Amino acid sequence: MQDRSKQVCGDKPNCVSTLDSREQHHLDDFTLIDANNTSLEQIKQAALTLSGAKLADEQAQYLRIECTSFIFRFIDDLEIRIEDNQLLVRSESRTGHSDFGVNRKRTNTLRTKLTELGIIK
Repeated sequence: MQDRSKQVCGDKPNCVSTLDSREQHHLDDFTLIDANNTSLEQIKQAALTLSGAKLADEQAQYLRIECTSFIFRFIDDLEIRIEDNQLLVRSESRTGHSDFGVNRKRTNTLRTKLTELGIIK
């Protein structure tokens, strides 16, 4: 699967991104507190605590986490890229039209975890 962390969402209401300015898709910035001392490993460990999460791809400054729903086994892709003092965050369902807010809830949970760890402000 190609890296889509720098792409805005499509028109379906099943995607959220820090780079998308449209209200239904927009996520507030994930600003790193100390970009020089934040490792991708710290972010990965926090992301892997999310429900149904497993590492699918890891490259320099980039992660793709597959999050599988418990009952229907739907897969969503959570992509995270470190760029300067920001995390680019994008979460999208692979199938279906609507995700019923699951991707937004997931990224809000990730935001809470990263804030509690002192990684983002």
